[in-house]
Amino acid sequence: MDIHEILKRLPHRYPILLVDRVLEIEKGKRIRALKNVSINEPHFLGHFPHRPGGAGAPILEALAPAATLLALHGMDAVLDDKTVVYFAGIDGARFKRPVEPGDQLFLDVTLDRAKSGIFKFSGRVMVGEELAAEAQLMCTMRRIDC
Repeated sequence: MDIHEILKRLPHRYPILLVDRVLEIEKGKRIRALKNVSINEPHFLGHFPHRPGGAGAPILEALAPAATLLALHGMDAVLDDKTVVYFAGIDGARFKRPVEPGDQLFLDVTLDRAKSGIFKFSGRVMVGEELAAEAQLMCTMRRIDC
């Protein structure tokens, strides 16, 4: 799935659209997506000016749109203007390696459980063969009034 298809499926836009391409998707089970890390990303301005390094929150935040794409694909659903997917929680977050401009983040997300609009995922962020971060995520899909 290329960026054009991702933009059709997700409401996220820069600077929160943190998935550039979907490499693999197994319906209702797992997704492998790619995020290219650029020096132009806002958090690099202050983290750290002398040696740009990826801040933890954006690294984990990249797992959320990948997880949303997995959940939607599993339900054969498309978000409309009255449906949103919120981050509901993160557990067990661990950072194993720095992320720097020029890295490619491979986002591996597995759906652990889905019930009543609550989704639990396990996510891993890889740079090449190295684990950069991992966490368990919880997201919820809700209808809203516009």
